[in-house]
Amino acid sequence: MPKVKSEIILWARKNSLLSQEDAAHKLNIKDSKKLSAVDKLTALESGEKEPSRSLLLRMSKQYHLPLLTFYLDEPPSIGDRGEDFRTLPVKFEETENVNVDILIRDIKARQSTVRETLIDADEEKHLGFIGKHKIEDGVSSVVQTIRKFLNFSLNDYRNQSNHKEAFRFLRQKIESQCVFVLLKGNLGSYHSNIPTTVFRGFVLSDDIAPFIVINDQDSESAWSFTLMHEMTHLILGQTGVSGAYFDNVIEKFCNSVASEFFLPAAEFEKFEISNYDLDHLRAEIFDYAFSRKLSSTHIAYRLYKRGDINKSLWDSLQEFYYKKWLENRETSQQKNKQKDGGPNYYVLQKYKLGTLVG
Repeated sequence: MPKVKSEIILWARKNSLLSQEDAAHKLNIKDSKKLSAVDKLTALESGEKEPSRSLLLRMSKQYHLPLLTFYLDEPPSIGDRGEDFRTLPVKFEETENVNVDILIRDIKARQSTVRETLIDADEEKHLGFIGKHKIEDGVSSVVQTIRKFLNFSLNDYRNQSNHKEAFRFLRQKIESQCVFVLLKGNLGSYHSNIPTTVFRGFVLSDDIAPFIVINDQDSESAWSFTLMHEMTHLILGQTGVSGAYFDNVIEKFCNSVASEFFLPAAEFEKFEISNYDLDHLRAEIFDYAFSRKLSSTHIAYRLYKRGDINKSLWDSLQEFYYKKWLENRETSQQKNKQKDGGPNYYVLQKYKLGTLVG
């Protein structure tokens, strides 16, 4: 087993934004007669002492890092996200941003390996749709381009049995064009889950091995929209990370493309709410959204932007959908726990990695 370098141990702790006192406590390092817990950690971080396997496992868990990170030759570079399209919330944990950086670095390493493998095997194919458009070309032009090269049928998409199957249908269409689509929202365990407020999607633009990553912590009903949003970044030739808030021009454009792709404005104009009683309104929005395999939040937002509902009602619907999503997630987790062994780990991993990687 290769030796773990002390600078990696020091970097890992600092990157987790923990003081030595807090880290020693989380790692269950105890005071002894001769040395305090902090002194023991200092010895590990300075190279005076080597960590045991069990301590490395605890570091991996508490610092939210893959175990292999500790066997790197040097601390990984952090922060190269490409273009950062996000508008971050006022309050967010900096450790969540660190996890985003680590995830992106892992995806970049994967993408680099795939790219080199394709080239070495003489199987690379230069993809002409990467960077084909500019924002100035307009939403309609980009939508037409994507529909054409995906050979995409909106009716076939909508006829899928549920949102997850609709996402699978879209994903297969995109993967058939040699775009790698991954579902990943943590660093390997729920301890490192990354909320969608910090990261919803990431795209690596490359004309041989483009990668799209969807945060699977998000609602399944939102996956397809995020996938098309990131696909638009590829069409624009952009590498970068997207969040939950869309305040800049590029993000608004990608959202407009995804909106028009799944629900053309001309079709949406015909949708009218028949009853504004809150329960009836929620039911109408749900039925309309599900029939088109979009999220209720998306439909409610478009009604708000169109002026059909006011800000107060939009906020109320948002809160309702968020609470509903939390309830559904909790129910799903409980069901998985009650099953014999839960869903097969390898089946889940293959699904998350997609057909091109898995």
